[in-house]
Amino acid sequence: MKFSTLFRTKSVPQILAEVKHQEENSSGELVRNLNLRDLTSMGIAAIIGAGIFSTIGNASAAGGPAVSLLFIFTAIACVFSAMCYAEFASTIPISGSAYTYAYASFGEIVAWIMGCVLLMEYAIGNIAVAISWSDYFTGMMAGIGLNIPSYLTMDFLTASKGYDTVMELLSAGGQLEQATPAQQLAYEAWTQAPSIGGGLKLVADLPALGITAIITTLVYIGIQESKTASNILVLLKVLVIIMVIIVGAFYVNPDNWSPFAPNGVSGVLKGVSAVFFAYIGFDAISTTAEECKNPQRDLPKAMLYTLLICTVLYILITLVLTGMVSYTELAVGDPLAYVFDKLDLNIMAGIISVSAVVALSSVLLVFQLGQPRIWMSMSRDGLLPAAFSRIHPRFKTPSFATIITGLVVAIPALFMNLTVVTDLTSIGTLFAFVIVSGGVLVMDANNTPRGRFRVPYYNAKWILPVLLIGILGLLLANDPQSVSNFFTLDTSQGFWTALEHKILLIGFIIVCLVMTYLSFTRNLSLIPVLGLLVNLYLMTELGISNWLWFLTCLGIGLVIYFTYSYRNSRLNKVNAE
Repeated sequence: MKFSTLFRTKSVPQILAEVKHQEENSSGELVRNLNLRDLTSMGIAAIIGAGIFSTIGNASAAGGPAVSLLFIFTAIACVFSAMCYAEFASTIPISGSAYTYAYASFGEIVAWIMGCVLLMEYAIGNIAVAISWSDYFTGMMAGIGLNIPSYLTMDFLTASKGYDTVMELLSAGGQLEQATPAQQLAYEAWTQAPSIGGGLKLVADLPALGITAIITTLVYIGIQESKTASNILVLLKVLVIIMVIIVGAFYVNPDNWSPFAPNGVSGVLKGVSAVFFAYIGFDAISTTAEECKNPQRDLPKAMLYTLLICTVLYILITLVLTGMVSYTELAVGDPLAYVFDKLDLNIMAGIISVSAVVALSSVLLVFQLGQPRIWMSMSRDGLLPAAFSRIHPRFKTPSFATIITGLVVAIPALFMNLTVVTDLTSIGTLFAFVIVSGGVLVMDANNTPRGRFRVPYYNAKWILPVLLIGILGLLLANDPQSVSNFFTLDTSQGFWTALEHKILLIGFIIVCLVMTYLSFTRNLSLIPVLGLLVNLYLMTELGISNWLWFLTCLGIGLVIYFTYSYRNSRLNKVNAE
């Protein structure tokens, strides 16, 4: 194995020709059914979900009303990346998304890593969404008097762990009432659950399994049915959100907006993971490129329209929430329902609970639509078995890949609570954005022919140094303590604890210096450079523990690559011939 073969690339004409050849020699191609409205709807379907109905509460509690500015900052970061995605989608209009873009720019090993990241991102994200959907659905059913047994609405591990915690409390002489509500519910689920063979407890999250099965079936039978369902769900939840903003505006107390940033910049940035988790949806749009009627025209527009619409809605909803009640009260799992319930607007709280179920259904739909198309693209290149690229002769969907996607989400959601690792979804998405932004710079350097959409060129030679110096000046003027803390090392809790949160930032500073040098010497394009740097900075805010999990997952992926994918790569066989 030569080291250089790990970075073998495919030219754009080669990628398009291979896809066309496989379509002509297989059961057929995917159906081109999506227009600009459908793509924009799918983007909104993926972005407007858990962010508004759940994670926005904890983000607001940490950062106060200033979290609205974090949405703007994150949206700007996404716009830089969206333009780079749009250029790639216009140049290579196939279903591989960032995986295929990495193959064309950085080479096979980076493409494989990118594919693994995307699959991890979609799988973990979908598991978290399915579990969250189950919680909202269970609450909605209880609201109308239909109480589902708790052991059928909770995963096995959560119930087991909660039972053990409560038993330790009781053994120490404590009372059940001293446990948290979540622990009490887990204890109840475990003690009431029937046993199999006198030992194994029958505890499983059946609603999570049910919604995953329904959505997977819908995705399996066709893109037409999927887009119709997506459009209907999006219309319903956007109407509810607009109603929430309008009604909530009448109950806003401007005094709640002061202080605007109670915990400073650091408090606002604590919400990066939660906020960015809300924005990853536009990545899923690019996986439908082969099912678009005019991907070179519509994909770029849909990505930008999606970001604009969703950013406006997020900013307005954040300002309304933090204006209706104090930000300190928003650290709850259902912030929208909570604030209206607190103000005795029970009808609105009920409507929001129902709309949360609708919203999360649409998120799951779009993500379940995207993941099989990544499997399919990797299979076409020989990096995965051929079954993953099989197209159903009747439904014209990647049938086997869709079934596997359903199983990958349904089984863990049934027995395990993986919501604790949802930061991996954010770090994976940010990594994809970094690679795509860098890929545009590589295509610029190689003078690669492009499609109809091009990222506007602004020379970063002088602008980037000025921007970096300006940002440093603002930090010194508005939050000098954070700058001072960077140059001090508090070892009271151990040397490694003091150092670990600085390592990522030091690495980011080094990358900034390198990119500044390259911008000055090679006249790099400003927008992809900013996309790379901004998303890399957001990755540093996710903490080193998430990086270690991320690198562990990549390590497992590389083992698979070197034991199977490298030898079976279609490009490897072509080069050998």
